[in-house]
Amino acid sequence: MVCRMFRIEAEVDKDRRDLLRSRLRDTNTAASPVLAALRGTPGEREVPLHVWALDPSGDLAGGLVGHTWTAWLHIAYLWVDTAHRGTGLGTRLLTEAEHIAATDRGCTASRLETWDFQAPDFYRKQGYEVVCVIPDYPPGITEYTLTKRLA
Repeated sequence: MVCRMFRIEAEVDKDRRDLLRSRLRDTNTAASPVLAALRGTPGEREVPLHVWALDPSGDLAGGLVGHTWTAWLHIAYLWVDTAHRGTGLGTRLLTEAEHIAATDRGCTASRLETWDFQAPDFYRKQGYEVVCVIPDYPPGITEYTLTKRLA
């Protein structure tokens, strides 16, 4: 019966999104001493981390896009052009991002998501461990979440 008191809307609303995010952040901060301790510190913000590989003509041969937050590197995208696959470029991009995250930003761990047809075996070879498997995300594809402790 209570639901009749509310008007439900399904629309994209950036102002409401920002308000919701702020309120959720406040709720999470109140519930977690760890998150409360982060408030107002540099570790509270996500800091972009991008690594690019350019071929001799300056064209994009590969790249890694991610960010660091608290003590974690989160890799969003890692891509190597078909012509350069199998050359170690992906490993070099990943290694450089991990080095920057650990050395310059104090990160102790890394995480990423990949699909079954992309690179789960590549990441395992780089020391990542599967911590989550989601079948049919999207339908017919399996998504993996992997993590790694950084030295």
